[in-house]
Amino acid sequence: MDFSTEIAGLHLENPLMPAAGPLTGDDKKMKYIASLGVGAMVTKTISTEAAKVPRPCIVATKDYVVNAELWSEYGPDKWIEEFLPGIQSLKIPKIISIGYSKSQIEYLVPRLKDFGDAFEISTHYTGKDIAPIIEIAKSAIRLSKKPIFMKVSPHMPDPVEFAQKMKEAGVAGIVAVNSFGPVYYVDPKFGHPTLGSENRYGWISGPIIKPIALSIVLRIKQSVDIPVIGVGGIRTADDLVDFLEVGASAVGMLSSALIYGKEQYKRIVGGLEMALKKRGYSSVKDAIASKIEKRSSEFTVRNPQIDAKKCTLCKMCEYVCPYFAITVTDHVEVDKNACFGCGLCQTRCPVDAISGVLE
Repeated sequence: MDFSTEIAGLHLENPLMPAAGPLTGDDKKMKYIASLGVGAMVTKTISTEAAKVPRPCIVATKDYVVNAELWSEYGPDKWIEEFLPGIQSLKIPKIISIGYSKSQIEYLVPRLKDFGDAFEISTHYTGKDIAPIIEIAKSAIRLSKKPIFMKVSPHMPDPVEFAQKMKEAGVAGIVAVNSFGPVYYVDPKFGHPTLGSENRYGWISGPIIKPIALSIVLRIKQSVDIPVIGVGGIRTADDLVDFLEVGASAVGMLSSALIYGKEQYKRIVGGLEMALKKRGYSSVKDAIASKIEKRSSEFTVRNPQIDAKKCTLCKMCEYVCPYFAITVTDHVEVDKNACFGCGLCQTRCPVDAISGVLE
């Protein structure tokens, strides 16, 4: 099966790449991640000075990561003299992540442009005003002559407007989306926050943000003809295909590798063929943008159908039904007059004994 994809002139053997973060913070780390079979490399975000990172800076549950990491803890000289030369042997596209202000971008791009195939520019600390971000994009394009991907942060009021303005500025593509925050994580083992950051704030990412990230990618692709790298919540090959279907040409994953281990990259690439086949696709390109059409609202009430052979009478459907339409005794009874057709029971059934509401 053909896993290859193209984005802004870059050829990837498969659509998976690491998102900018601690796993791509130096050349040794990037070489290891590359050995797991990713289709492209993205550096940790480089700025004009080293970040002073508070400790501890990363906590995680099975559903999300909260970090207070900032950008690279190494300044640009270390990257220029050691880390970037150290990855030139990689036979995959190399995307250099940089930030943040116009003056910082104008300092970094001329010094870094010969080490990579494209730039990703983080807008994490640039505020909500899109005007200076447009100027940042134009400066990067003028100075690099290489594809520029602008990474949208969740604080942007309208990601569709962001994408449109970036397209008008001439960027090659959009990366959507960055981590959300600030958030305040209280560790249940200690009963208080454990990050070392000011006021103990952090930024949340990982599987928990996937529905939001998918929504932002879909909204952009439904409105703006521009390539998108989808980032946010990818854990499995099925998640990757979800992002392809809403229009992402490639995807970035980092948090799940922090939660489940770095081999998650290898597992996702290894599971990609099965994930594509079970949805009827014969290649990655077949899946891209297959579900970006706009759909109207539906109002038909569909009542749940109960498979008595699967049902264990656990009463979960009765307990969660917000319309008091389900009663469980020695069988499951659905009051069709009370049922609202909301779908909650079907999503919460632990044995998949309910059907008919969701399609």
